[in-house]
Amino acid sequence: MNKLSPIKIVAIVFLIVAAIGLFDATYLTIMHYRGGVPPCSILSGCEVVLTSMFNKIFGIPVALLGVIYYFSMFSLALIYFVTKNLRVMRVASYLTVIGMLATIYFVYLMSFVIKDACVYCITSAISSTTLFILGIYIIKKTRAVCKVITNL
Repeated sequence: MNKLSPIKIVAIVFLIVAAIGLFDATYLTIMHYRGGVPPCSILSGCEVVLTSMFNKIFGIPVALLGVIYYFSMFSLALIYFVTKNLRVMRVASYLTVIGMLATIYFVYLMSFVIKDACVYCITSAISSTTLFILGIYIIKKTRAVCKVITNL
């Protein structure tokens, strides 16, 4: 029986979480370009948040930026599984800092500026934060392995 290493297990979770974030951001992007606001069944502030003046950066929908980010994370995780190259997961892990900084900014906007919440935005924030935490784990666990490989 082939036992999965802790890094592979974390990479699988990374891939799944990136897929969740990608699905969420893609849905919001589609709704944005259709001119609609997705229904908000759990929280009531989706319309307020998703139509606020903060829903675009330099004319680009924030949701589309999320698609690019999550697609990158998902793709890098897939590349890792194909190549078995730990450096690919390390690159993805370092890139999670971008997602975490964006999450901090958008959660701040929702909480203190817009003063409303969106279940889709919270889903993205949880996905991004989870990727960041997994990224820290991957960086710490692969640091020694990558040094050995580099020295060969």
